[in-house]
Amino acid sequence: MMGDNTLTDAVHWRFREDSNPYVRGLKVALVQMAVGSDKAKNVASAVKQIHRAKEAGAQLVALPECFNSPYGTKFFDEYAEEVPSGATSRALSKAAAETGVCVVGGSVPERFGNKLYNTCTVWDGSGKLLAQHRKVHLFDIRIPNKMTFRESEVLSPGDQITTFDLAGIKIGVCICYDLRFYEMLHLMAQEGCALIICPAAFNMTTGPRHWELLARSRANDLQLWMALVSPARDTTAAYVAWGHSMLVDPWGSVVGQLKESEGTLIHEVDVKVVEEVRNNIPVRTQRRTDLYETVKKFKK
Repeated sequence: MMGDNTLTDAVHWRFREDSNPYVRGLKVALVQMAVGSDKAKNVASAVKQIHRAKEAGAQLVALPECFNSPYGTKFFDEYAEEVPSGATSRALSKAAAETGVCVVGGSVPERFGNKLYNTCTVWDGSGKLLAQHRKVHLFDIRIPNKMTFRESEVLSPGDQITTFDLAGIKIGVCICYDLRFYEMLHLMAQEGCALIICPAAFNMTTGPRHWELLARSRANDLQLWMALVSPARDTTAAYVAWGHSMLVDPWGSVVGQLKESEGTLIHEVDVKVVEEVRNNIPVRTQRRTDLYETVKKFKK
């Protein structure tokens, strides 16, 4: 990736105790919910879980990929809504305002003009749209005798790297297949992210092989927290999700993980650990940027 502007590894990764009420930690809730064919029921379930997470002390609640729709190319057009004017966006905004928590709205099929996107919305505690991420890398794969899937038959790719700030903590967002593209997440780390949240629906082929591997690899290599949020597994669905939503710390250790059924993982993300790991193993200052570098191309 080439451009006129570069980001340095050193920026934005120290956390000011005088201005950040969450400086020791941010209590996050990863909601692994069942998703069916009834959109209104899916959205109502998500709102209910946001309120429950708030009652449990969560400050940020993250939902899974395609939480209001079955996952599959044949469903995206039928379930698509505009952002932020659609019913699902309005429900998330209202839930965030009612609870006062930050809501990372998994993803929904978004209609924008004549295009469809796989889109994650982020809402602050007042219900304001804080960020919007359209899945950049579309899931087009073919595994002989296992599965073939082509999101690009229906969806368009996004063209932005997405981060947002919550009380002095910078957080990145990616969706599912984006996780496999290290350079994109590396740029989020360069921008100072201490946590990357990835709503994702890995399947029964890729899930057992790569779900934990990718989460731990990204957390270790980028020295930050990784949160992966999956739908619950439904063996009757056309696309069966792996489940196992998890949180991984900057040392690459899994600090919390669900199984395949519905549940909510609530855990504190300690941002001090990010600084500790980066100071103890200073790969950021040891990178040979005279030989290699990933830079961000800014849109004009």
